[in-house]
This record gives sequence, C-alpha cells and structure tokens, in this order.
Amino acid sequence: MGVSQLCKVMIQDSYKHKGLRRKMIETLKNMGIQSEEVLNAMESIPRHAFLDSAFAEIAYSNKAFPIGLGQTISHPYTVARQTELLNVKPGQKVLEIGTGCGYQAAVLCALGVKLYSIERHRQLHLNAKKMLNNLGMKPYLTYGDGFKGLVGFAPYDKIIVTCGAPSLPENLLEQLKTNGELLIPINKNGMTDVQEMMSFTIADNQEIMVKNYGEFQFVPMLEKRV
Repeated sequence: MGVSQLCKVMIQDSYKHKGLRRKMIETLKNMGIQSEEVLNAMESIPRHAFLDSAFAEIAYSNKAFPIGLGQTISHPYTVARQTELLNVKPGQKVLEIGTGCGYQAAVLCALGVKLYSIERHRQLHLNAKKMLNNLGMKPYLTYGDGFKGLVGFAPYDKIIVTCGAPSLPENLLEQLKTNGELLIPINKNGMTDVQEMMSFTIADNQEIMVKNYGEFQFVPMLEKRV
C-alpha cells in the first residue's frame, strides 16, 4: 500500500489537498527544483497533516510554520532543495539531525532510504513517531542530542542537518563513510538567523571536500535534550 493510499485510511487527504500539493510542486519546479524523485516524494506526502489544523488551508504555500516549542517546519523549497542536494539513493543509510514534526523524514523515507533521525525535544519526537507510523513509515527515531550523532549505527552514507549549526560538529563528520556526505547549514559570520548550506564529503584519501550552496534560514541547532 503506497503513502497516498495510507493517507486515505488514516489521514484526511482530500482532492483539495492533493490539488494544492500539485500546485506546490509546480511552484517548486518554477523555483528551480529539478529532481523528479524529490518532487514525486513531496507530492506523495500530506504536508498539512504535520501542521496544526489552523494552517491546513495554507499548508502548501512556500512558507515555514510553527510546530511548537519554538521550532518550525521548513519552507517546501528549503526541504526540496536540501533533499535534492543530498542526492540520496534507495537503500542508503541516512542520519537526520532534527526530526522536528517529521516532514523531512517522511520525504526521505518516500525516497527509499534507511533513515535514522534524532530530535532533542521529547514531545516533537513522540509526535513525529506517531505521524510517521500513521503514514506506514518506520524510520529509527530517537530522542537525543544531535551534536553527538548516533554512533551505534554509524557509519552513514549521508547525514542531513535540518537546523542552523554554530560550526561544523566533528562528531557528525566522524560518523560518515568514506565518500559519505554531510549536508549542514552553518551560521554565516557568527549570525544565528542566516546560514550557508555546506557540504562535506570524505574522499578516498580521507581529504575533506567542501562545497557551499548559498544562504538559507533555519532555527538554531542546540545541545541537550529537553
């Protein structure tokens, strides 16, 4: 049973919602998102289900929305662009730092990866676990400190950080496979409200290759569980 079928059973996903999702996908295409795999994955996920019902009518606009505890669900463009840059393949082992409401995790699961995800807010962790279970998705979700990563399941093919880090967390870099990639927004020039999307890849000779994909905005990456 596919995601859209599961939504019919467990989550209200009307023709209106699906029509709004199609419009969102067209907007993302017009903004430069080219990966058909990413676009198809996002079209299959009911974004409105991850938000408070008050936002249901505008859930598919290109906006970030609050999900409680000072956190947000990222703009659809941000999710699409970061996922496109990560360039995952089915079956790859991926670590996500910052589960949040679980929307990015759902997109990654729809792309067929073996996902591990960490969230420092206990209530968000529990909410995301319930939502992803309702979608028939079974990533490994844990409540913990994202700066520490998840050593017990390392190494990973890819690591994605969905919050703005003050600097590069060495713990995460150490949990990558050779030729693995860490995609992380890092605060620009010490600012906490603007980040640069950085990619770190460990080459065969253990040299670290770095790419910069420009400015984005994320909530801050913080230590310790709450």
